[in-house]
Amino acid sequence: MADMRLVVAGAGGRMGQALVRLIGATPGVVLAGAIERAGSPLIGQDAGRLAGLEPNGVLVTDDPLALLTGAEGIVDFTAPAATVELSALAAQMRIVHVVGTTGLSSEDMARLRAAGRHAVIVQSGNMSLGVNLLAAVVKRVARSLDAEFDIEILEMHHNRKVDAPSGTALLLGEAAAAGRGVDLAGHADRVRDGHTGARQKGHIGFATLRGGTVVGEHSVIFAGEGERIEFSHKAESRTIFANGALKAAMWGQGRKPGLYTMADVLGLADL
Repeated sequence: MADMRLVVAGAGGRMGQALVRLIGATPGVVLAGAIERAGSPLIGQDAGRLAGLEPNGVLVTDDPLALLTGAEGIVDFTAPAATVELSALAAQMRIVHVVGTTGLSSEDMARLRAAGRHAVIVQSGNMSLGVNLLAAVVKRVARSLDAEFDIEILEMHHNRKVDAPSGTALLLGEAAAAGRGVDLAGHADRVRDGHTGARQKGHIGFATLRGGTVVGEHSVIFAGEGERIEFSHKAESRTIFANGALKAAMWGQGRKPGLYTMADVLGLADL
């Protein structure tokens, strides 16, 4: 079977560079293209050299349509507006689109679902295998413990992260809400400031920290009367996200069109 031809969107960013490096070292996949936003000073540069490798002859471009015509998949850690546009192109080409972009709105997700009628879209707030296993555990524990246990989610990232709470924190919050059988939007406390009054029973709280070069740290706390259960994940390298994204891309090849998650990729959807 021929290697899966993958395009990396946001190839000049930290995640894009990690993907280029990993694709070059992973059997079964090959780098078919590298995309950056229009006007980027990286246009025309060699993607391998940008990633700290030997030149690989794949030049960064701002024309995704030309690249996707000859590709089987695209891996995308960019920004919501770009991701939505790329999902439409993936649907047009009927290829795999792996979405690691965070900060997606409900409208953005609706457009991904629409693209999933013709493309295989794998979307997750975190592509790490460990985080997605954690989410499955959180869902199961939340289902077992009643609202007498308060749920709090704490996250910390580097000082250049632009969205909060992180996509991973929201992924974990969605898992907890699903376990409780409630809608996260109606049960989330994302900001606390001033005289807030007592904590609302059954709500899921979020706390956000930013600083330094932290790749990503997340904890989910179940706090009951006289006892506390804590689950944590600490990311030490962006390679774990790239590894999960490549696993998702290869899993999606030949799959029926639809909007999937990493829980589907890992066989955790029914946990």
